[in-house]
Amino acid sequence: MSLNANKSRLTALTKNLSLRWVETQNYWRDVKSEEFDQRFMQELFPSVNKAAAAIEKLEELLKKIKKDCE
Repeated sequence: MSLNANKSRLTALTKNLSLRWVETQNYWRDVKSEEFDQRFMQELFPSVNKAAAAIEKLEELLKKIKKDCE
């Protein structure tokens, strides 16, 4: 599996998780829900975006290295 495929899978799973979290918030509305959202969910999405960008750069670098070695 390529890095781009893994990046696509990561972003798709994160999008799915985001949708599920929004659904969950319709039923779980207390202080602990807000704490969970701030502690985990709000940190997760920017981290996934950074990881996806890093994966793209790594894919480009690996392609360059492969080309240079040929």
